[in-house]
Amino acid sequence: MATYSNARAMRALIKASLQSILKSPSAIVFSIAFPLIFILVFGFLGEGRNYNIKVSDAPGSDTTNSMYAMLHHAPMLKWVPQKDSNSLNKMLAEGDIVAAVDIKKLPQGSTPQYNVTLNASGSLMDKAMQLREIINGIVQRQDPEIQKRIALLAKVEVHASQVRDYKTIDFILPGQLGFSLLAAGVFGTAFVFFNLRQTLVLKRFFATPVRREAIVISEGIARMLFQITGAIVIIGIGHLAFGYTLLHGWITFVTMLLVCALGMLVFMGFGFIISSIAKSESSIPPLSNLITLPQFLLAGTFFPIDNFPKWLQPLCRALPLTYLNDALRKIAFEGVGLWAVRVDLLILVGWGILVYIGAARLFKWE
Repeated sequence: MATYSNARAMRALIKASLQSILKSPSAIVFSIAFPLIFILVFGFLGEGRNYNIKVSDAPGSDTTNSMYAMLHHAPMLKWVPQKDSNSLNKMLAEGDIVAAVDIKKLPQGSTPQYNVTLNASGSLMDKAMQLREIINGIVQRQDPEIQKRIALLAKVEVHASQVRDYKTIDFILPGQLGFSLLAAGVFGTAFVFFNLRQTLVLKRFFATPVRREAIVISEGIARMLFQITGAIVIIGIGHLAFGYTLLHGWITFVTMLLVCALGMLVFMGFGFIISSIAKSESSIPPLSNLITLPQFLLAGTFFPIDNFPKWLQPLCRALPLTYLNDALRKIAFEGVGLWAVRVDLLILVGWGILVYIGAARLFKWE
């Protein structure tokens, strides 16, 4: 008599689960179609939509002269606190500031009296030129007579820094990957296991030799395979159609997929908890939204966390999706490896441990 094979049973369960997922319109919409719509919209809109004149002091800029005070009191300029050169270059590359402003007072009797240099990213030269005109306008308004002799007071130059363009797609695509993984992990897992329990399918499995953990693992593997396939589609379209940055090519691509797999594993734990505490199928969406909606809005999915009020930012940085999005962006644009994003990954793992401890206590088989 042939011995029962749990491995064969798991393969059958994975196949059946994948077939069920592929037949679900909601799974296709939330996992692939919906994120792709956002990527296409932001990809076609391109760069340069928002008009923010954010600037910073260049290292070594003269901060003791009247020109410096004049520009710092101008309401149309928003000054970001000065940082070191590496941080400043990163802000320029990612479009967080339009330019680093370097103000030098020339020797007494010189014409002009000041030299103002705007160090800007090549991708934001249009905004840098607008900034130059704004500074000229600020200088002119200090003294109407200067309108006739603007060049005698200050000479404003614009220098383009050689940095890689940080495109809209470089920010949006990782956020949409996180959106897809969170929605599928929470909603998909919660609905599947609630229905398996309600229809007594899990109970019927007890009459077979298949191990309990094989059932859970099989469903998890099937959902993981589907989501990784979706991630491949999303990253591939973003890279080929809109130039999404994969700094080290296929190595970066594979590293992103590994991080996606970890994120999916963590988010499925939330789904297990919801499937256990939900009293009816209609209660699953509200419970799931309590977990997913704050993260969609606050975890840097659509907007940088720095855009939120300072009192709200600690909450944003407590959410697991924040660290998934952050890790994916660093890996893709900066070309770092898993070790460089270990803090993000460890926080995700910490969330996973907490979630699965809760799931183990609450999960019901009947």
